Amino acid sequence: MDLIIILLIKALTIYLWLIIASAVVSWLVAFDVLNMRNKWVYKACRALDQAVDPSLRYVRKVIPPVGGIDFSPMVVLFLIYFVQNFLISQLR
Repeated sequence: MDLIIILLIKALTIYLWLIIASAVVSWLVAFDVLNMRNKWVYKACRALDQAVDPSLRYVRKVIPPVGGIDFSPMVVLFLIYFVQNFLISQLR
């Protein structure tokens, strides 16, 4: 059972970093640092969005962007943090 919990914690950590990377990439695209017309950049951004967007889309239905600022990544990060802490408490 402990192995399953440890694997879930590791998977949530990877997903957390994917969300952070997605947010940073979206800023880089918005400020024209990354060129989306480049085939490799487009594929990488598309893969990152496909990995992260399902959870963010669900949160966006509940909490829409306020004043052009999307708080859904922050909400998902907090949820991941709380789930990880719960799982860690189950290990002890």
